Amino acid sequence: MSIKLKRAAALKAAQELIDGAKAGQRDLTPDEELEVKAFHDEIQGYDAEIARVSGQKSLTDSIAALAAQDVKDGDDARERGAQPDQVKSLGEHFVKHAATRLREIKGQSGAAAAAPEFKAATDTQVTTGSALTPVLTQVDRTIIQGNRIRLTIADLLGQGTLSGNAISYFVEGALEGAFTSVAETGAKPQLHVADPTTVTDTLKKLAGFIKLSDEMVEDLDFLVSEINIRLLYELARTEEVQLLQGDGTGSNLRGLLNRSGIQTEARGSTAAGDNMQDTLFRAMTKVQTGSGLDADGLVINPLDYQSLRLSKDANGQYFGGGFFTGPYGVGGIMEQPPVWGLRTVVTPAIAQGTALVGAFGQAATVYRKGGVRVESTNSHASDFTSNLITVRAEERLALAVRRPSGLVKVTVTPVA
Repeated sequence: MSIKLKRAAALKAAQELIDGAKAGQRDLTPDEELEVKAFHDEIQGYDAEIARVSGQKSLTDSIAALAAQDVKDGDDARERGAQPDQVKSLGEHFVKHAATRLREIKGQSGAAAAAPEFKAATDTQVTTGSALTPVLTQVDRTIIQGNRIRLTIADLLGQGTLSGNAISYFVEGALEGAFTSVAETGAKPQLHVADPTTVTDTLKKLAGFIKLSDEMVEDLDFLVSEINIRLLYELARTEEVQLLQGDGTGSNLRGLLNRSGIQTEARGSTAAGDNMQDTLFRAMTKVQTGSGLDADGLVINPLDYQSLRLSKDANGQYFGGGFFTGPYGVGGIMEQPPVWGLRTVVTPAIAQGTALVGAFGQAATVYRKGGVRVESTNSHASDFTSNLITVRAEERLALAVRRPSGLVKVTVTPVA
């Protein structure tokens, strides 16, 4: 595929992501923003290569034109019985000899053919000759990226911003007493709502840095851009793990799975006829009965989702549709069909054998202050004298879980 076609394909892919966000009347997700940035850098790389090739052609044409003029001037001088002008500079020397070489390549030198030279039969063509040493290596600026999982936990949660350094909220206390029927003039029961519990979640900082040499920044700009994108991805991946599994100790967030008050549901034995899909539905019911909210999402490990996706009935039909058609041959195949209509997030960020069902958007909110900050300096430690640049990325966020009962931690591994 030509460079121009590759550029057009990258531009189209980036535009489709942007148009999709506009159509949904939303901002780009962090994953989409990273993809668009990668396409942007890729397009800039193609533009640089196109400009280089165009400049090379212009240089070649210019030298050929100068060469033609040089030959004409030499012929005119000989017709007048004069010697052609002497080469006065290194540039003129280069033009003169480069032009001669170009004419030879194009078969325009006009030199007489010499008698062929015969070599001994023992001469062998090899790939290590000095004439085969590359003088210009073309670099494919496309970076083959390592494994990067999709980051979607934060997208499930409510979103907020902070002006201070902590968020406090109140969890309603239990209702004591109850209404009842009473006789005429009879005593009425008293109801009392216990004092709400104050919960405070403070901002936590996630941060890290890398070092780059001055030469890399100047010579390999496309690689530096890729490193910066990877730095932001690794920061987001750490955020994903903290939001889900943080233990709350030290500077760690207290993640969703480690919150006091979340409900639990466990799968029974296979012998008793219990299965994963029934267990997940029971968890959905617990969200509604335990918190009054409707479940809106499921977080599940890829291997557990695979077990669901490949499950079949007694006739060998896939419940979720086969590899060519939908369920029982009806409709088209879905790449990642939702489970029980929930927004299903398949991610290795949650351990195999555990799933999380919840009313994520209403039960929990992730708060951010200042967004992601990326800063660089050459004044850290001995950076200046060592020609190094330190690039730092960080963010501050807090996780508030107002209704822990709106989340259900599910054990999907069957009991023995």
